[in-house]
This record gives sequence, structure tokens and C-alpha cells, in this order.
Amino acid sequence: MANYWKTSIVIGSGNEGSAAVHTAGKLTLNEEQEVEIAVSAYEASLNLQIWKNYVDEIGVSVIHPGGTAIGPLQRIQGTQRFQLGETNLLVYYGEPSPYNPYQEIYLDFIPVGSYIDDGIWKIRLTPIRITDGAFDMWLPAGNVLNSGTGFLNPVEETTLTIPSTATKVITVGAYDARFDQAAAFSGRGYTRATNQVKPDLVAPGVEIMSCAPGGGYQVRTGTSMATPFVTGSAALLMQWGITDGNDAYLYGEKMKAYLIRGARRLPGFTAYPNPVLGDNGIIVSS
Repeated sequence: MANYWKTSIVIGSGNEGSAAVHTAGKLTLNEEQEVEIAVSAYEASLNLQIWKNYVDEIGVSVIHPGGTAIGPLQRIQGTQRFQLGETNLLVYYGEPSPYNPYQEIYLDFIPVGSYIDDGIWKIRLTPIRITDGAFDMWLPAGNVLNSGTGFLNPVEETTLTIPSTATKVITVGAYDARFDQAAAFSGRGYTRATNQVKPDLVAPGVEIMSCAPGGGYQVRTGTSMATPFVTGSAALLMQWGITDGNDAYLYGEKMKAYLIRGARRLPGFTAYPNPVLGDNGIIVSS
């Protein structure tokens, strides 16, 4: 859609920057790594995505909070099923696709009863044959996890939510216009596979007065509050360019370039582009 004529698509980068749902690392030969995940009480379900280069051969083991371990898991197709304590574990090994040379390893934690076992779970990664060694892990986004569930050593970068990772869209992060500071929750780049600069820019997204369901107004925070600032700016520019006949090609990547060019740089950031603010900083201030 973003490639169609006279179209500009604006998408928020998500609110997972400080949510502890992403971590990353780089394996080297002869050095195991353990990733710790805190699971709070009364967590009804949990899944974990591990992404790596398909060429790398990595052994994956799962360690229960009580110390019981399974693995290294077999690198086979189909569903593998295990039970650790009062938690069932389903494991799926993915394959590269015609559009993606990477591999996903998907772990699904399902309670035997009502909740999965709480405590510190560990994912042990054992290098077998390493070419690249980089890996990323994600837990579910969107505030579906209980408070206290997340990686003990999270990485705030590469926390953009789909579809804000798409190449041709205008990806918008949030900043706090009250204090002229970056918003900790704002989803950050860069994109994992292509290392593309995202977000493209940011706009006010903290304590924004907006419409409330059922009528009236309400103060809200998030990149969904920042995105309309950029959407409105794009609409006004497209009206001036296309509708008013000043520039028939003011849309798509050209629109993105104009918005980035007109952005103001946020104090305290000296290196551009960067994964927090994108190419050039903020588009507007409230």
C-alpha cells in the first residue's frame, strides 16, 4: 500500500521500549550464554520467540525455576512437547522463507492447571557452529503480561512493533514535549534484519489530550498519540501539493523525506540517525 500512488502511511513505533520484552546478544564459539526470564505469579500463558541466523547451529536448553532442565532441544520440524513442573512446553523450529533468511525458534509455555510456574526461567544457548552469532528474543508485547514478567537483562533497542518495521511507511516514535525529552516507552530501532533506520522521526506522545470513548476528552500517553501529529502534517502537505496543484508528487518516500528534513533535533542527542529519534529528531512540539 505504501508504494501506491498518492499514498502516505503513518504508523506508531509501539510502546515496548521500556517493557523488558526484548533482549539480544551475540554468541561466540566455546562460550555458552544464559538468558533469564522472570515470570510473576498468576501468569496464565507465555511464549518466547528466538530469532537467529539460520546458518548458525545453536543448542537451546530450558531450565525450570526449580532447576530441572531439558535440552539441548532437537533441531527438527514438527512440535516437540515437554513438561517442566506444572508447565507444559511446546517447541517449534522454523525454516527460512523466500523473503527471510533467518530462523525462528518458538517456545510456548502452557500451564498444566491455571498458571505457569513462577520464578526465574533460564534459556541456555550453546554454540555448536557459529558464523554470525547474533540472536534476539522477544516476549509478547502490548501489555498482555503481568507486572514483573520480563527479561532480567532487557535490551531496549529493536523494540519496534509490527507493522512499524515496514520499509516504506513513516514510522513515528514518541517524545515528552513537556520536558523536551525522549519517552522511555517509545519503541526503538533499528530493524533487526535490515538494520534500517526506524523510527523515522518522533512527535509528542506523553500526556496528550485526546478524544475519549463515548464522548468527551481524556489525557493519554503512547505512540498512538504521537502518530496523529505526523498524520495531520502529512495530510496538510498532501493537500498543498496534490489538491492545490503545487506538487503532484508530494507523497510516499518524498513525503517522508520532507518531514524528516523539517524535524527539529532534540537537545542531548548529538549522533544522528539514532534508534531513539530516527533520522533527524522531532517533527512538531505541542
